[in-house]
Order: sequence, then C-alpha cells, then structure tokens
Amino acid sequence: MRIDLHCHSTASDGTDTPAELVRHAAAGGLDVVALTDHDTTRGYAEAIAALPEGLTLVTGAELSCRVDGISMHLLAYLFDPEEPALLAERELVRDDRVPRAQAMIAKLNALGVPVTWEQVERIAAGGSVGRPHVATALVELGVVPTVSDAFTEDWLADGGRAYVEKHETDPFEAIRLVKSAGGVCVFAHPAAAKRGRTVPESRIAELAEAGLDGIEVDHMDHDADARDRLRALAKDLDLLVTGSSDYHGSRKAVSLGAYTTDPEVYGEITRRATGAFPVPGTGGI
Repeated sequence: MRIDLHCHSTASDGTDTPAELVRHAAAGGLDVVALTDHDTTRGYAEAIAALPEGLTLVTGAELSCRVDGISMHLLAYLFDPEEPALLAERELVRDDRVPRAQAMIAKLNALGVPVTWEQVERIAAGGSVGRPHVATALVELGVVPTVSDAFTEDWLADGGRAYVEKHETDPFEAIRLVKSAGGVCVFAHPAAAKRGRTVPESRIAELAEAGLDGIEVDHMDHDADARDRLRALAKDLDLLVTGSSDYHGSRKAVSLGAYTTDPEVYGEITRRATGAFPVPGTGGI
C-alpha cells in the first residue's frame, strides 16, 4: 500500500481542487490519501464525491498552533468535523487569516512591494487564505523566484520583515479538542528549521504525555540527520512515525506520494480514531 497522509487542496492553499487531488492521487498509484487543509474541512464533500474506486480518503485538517512563541502545525485525522468545540476553534483561527493577510500586504507595501489584497484574494480563489497565497503574489511580481524563497527573514518567515502573527491554538488545547472529537494527532514537519524556530524535544515529550499520537518524520523539509533524530525520539516517546508529501499542487515542488506512511502505522491511526472513518472510493463522479 502507498499512503500519503498530508495533502492540501484549493480549500486552503493547494492548487488542485479536492476532486482533482483525489483523481491525481489515484492516477499516481496511491491507495490512501489524506485531505488536510489548513484549519478547514470545506473540501471533504467534493473529495468524497469524486473519490475514484480503489482509493481511500482519510479526512483531516492541519491545525495552526503556537507554543512558547514558536509556530507549529498539528495534523488531525478522522475527527468529527461537526464537534462544536473543535469547530469553533477552527473557525476562530480561519477568521483571523484575512486581517492577517491584509496586514502582511500593508507591510510589503511599506517595503515597496506593490502587492494588493485583490491579487492575493484572486490567488486564494475562495480558499482559506494564508502565507503561501501572499508568497505566490511575490512570485507573480518577480520579487522572489519561488514560493519557498518568500519564506525567509527578508519576507514572510516567522519574524520576517513582512510577517504578521495570527490567532493560533495552544497545541495542548488542540490535542485535547481533537481527542474529544475522536481524532488522532500527529506533529507536522517538526524539524523544518528553514521555516523558523522549531519546538524543542522537551516540549514534544510533554505533548506526547498530553496525548500526541505521532510525529511526521519523512518530509521534504527534513534531511537525513533530522529524520534519524526524529525516529529515535519517536521510539523513546512511543510515538507513531508518519511520512507524507505535504502536497500543495504546483505551489510546491513535491509530488503526491513522494513520502509515504507505513501501512501498519496507518492501521494504528484508524484503530485509534473514533470520530470518523476512512472513506473508500466507489468510482467518483
């Protein structure tokens, strides 16, 4: 089985619609794909309706969190999307994304970059607006050559010249909310140092004690040393180890299935989840 547990669609900052995402996943030889858009579940219905036969969909979300002033992302799988407390927190985070993007645009304008809200809104195309949309605008304007090049201290990285904070959930609270909604929690790309400061291992140990289920180890932003270190940490803390592409369509230079999760780990995730179940494809529309 080939299992990719971290993918984005146009419901947040990917370039594939949810329907396109599942079709591309099937065409690329995946058996299981997770839809984990940022702080939203709006892509579920479209993805399920288009799900090809032979492909299983894991519903999820990538939750924006912050601990000790460090931004981190928590992958939540197979939770009840209508559970009121988790839904309210996701909406709070998502609703803060527009004023945050507008504030980043104002900072960029002050730096002499003629980006506009209308441009970013067009790029987001109704998705949950985020830094990648602003970064894409910088690429369009020729300020940086790629989206990744916008995530530096010069521009949009944490603490960068045009960075603006947004509401982010305390990860201990996020774990509690996800667990209460029947979901499973995995720390996304915990050693992605090029994105900014990373959460120390001592804090990850505390998150494990609070109910964190796993850490994403095999990821494009982790080099071999980081993966070895994270595997050892996962073993010490009895955490599941996942691998995922973090696919964003054409917005990032990584393909679906570039990194995958072991079937036994996937099976354990589905066994632990009580809020929702993987959806088997029946042919789509």
